[in-house]
Amino acid sequence: MSKILKVKNVGDYSRWVGHVDLHPLVSIINYEEVSPVRHCLNNYSVYGIFFHHEATIDLTYGCGKYDYREGTLICVAPGQIGGKEDNGELVTLTGWALLFHPDLLHGTPLEKNIKNYSFFDYRVNEALHMTNEEHDIFVSLMQQIRDELHKKHDELQDAIIVGYIELMLNFCQRFYNRQFITRKLENSDLLMKFDGLLRDYYERNMQLTLGIPTVQYFADKLCMSANYFGDLIKKTTGDTASNYIREHIIQRIKNELASGVGISQVAYKLGFDYPQHMSRLFKKHCGYTPTEYIEQIRKK
Repeated sequence: MSKILKVKNVGDYSRWVGHVDLHPLVSIINYEEVSPVRHCLNNYSVYGIFFHHEATIDLTYGCGKYDYREGTLICVAPGQIGGKEDNGELVTLTGWALLFHPDLLHGTPLEKNIKNYSFFDYRVNEALHMTNEEHDIFVSLMQQIRDELHKKHDELQDAIIVGYIELMLNFCQRFYNRQFITRKLENSDLLMKFDGLLRDYYERNMQLTLGIPTVQYFADKLCMSANYFGDLIKKTTGDTASNYIREHIIQRIKNELASGVGISQVAYKLGFDYPQHMSRLFKKHCGYTPTEYIEQIRKK
């Protein structure tokens, strides 16, 4: 059985690497000051942002593995497992880690908004590969948070630290957006694979056993998290992955109805549990019911 370090608070990880925290809910670690360290496979109950200047580490994260190289940034959230199991080996690291407990965000707008930063749900092989300029921005922000932690605690310190964290998350989002754009050709290839899988789903009649296709199904097939897959499709097409699926289903409904198949038969044939479900989707998407669509066809 794997040895897993339960990181219930920031201090659990800090103690492992030999770092002394200045705040019970926030930890900023400069790896140069604690190296060498032993590997650890972590079960996180905190948020974490990690990057190393020079490292090539075969990390586990979720169900996958990632060759963690220089210039790579990884974001983790409570409930995730990642790292490398302790094998007694000492590794020299340079770079930074920011860990913060969800309680730090209590009562702040970020407490609610942090769920909007979808990169916290990414698998590790969808990590951010930073440019030199982006790397320097993160180092600067890490240093500023550390400087604030060294100051005497007052009633504004937590708000200032949360402000820095939010700024860092916004930069993360900007850099991920840049990564999506620079990989546009690769994303176009992804869209073709998605479209092929979607058509294959119905050609193999998988809807009869699995029901209406979901974003999660295609993300799994393409070895991605649903969030990352959704972001890629949105950046590539300007539309959501779920809407892309709905458009495909609507066209299939129209084709079946136009060929004379009854509404109930079409619904069950395409994987709907009940004809009403199909009719609601059709009306919401098209602005008219399947029955009205059939009448339009007959008038032509």
